[in-house]
Amino acid sequence: MKKEYDFSKGERGKFYRRNAKLNFPIYLEPEIADFLRNLAGKRNTEIETIVNDWLRRDIESGRAAK
Repeated sequence: MKKEYDFSKGERGKFYRRNAKLNFPIYLEPEIADFLRNLAGKRNTEIETIVNDWLRRDIESGRAAK
């Protein structure tokens, strides 16, 4: 790294997008990732679909418990 950087010609907010939607990276433990890969293969679907379904059911059961 340099000791100093020149930001005099920088543009504030150049890449800022107010309505940008970001995806959160989710890091799974290796055993869980393996399980999901196998399950997704058996169901011929994507891991994201399985995880989203699980989370949706968990959210619904949490709402029902209130």
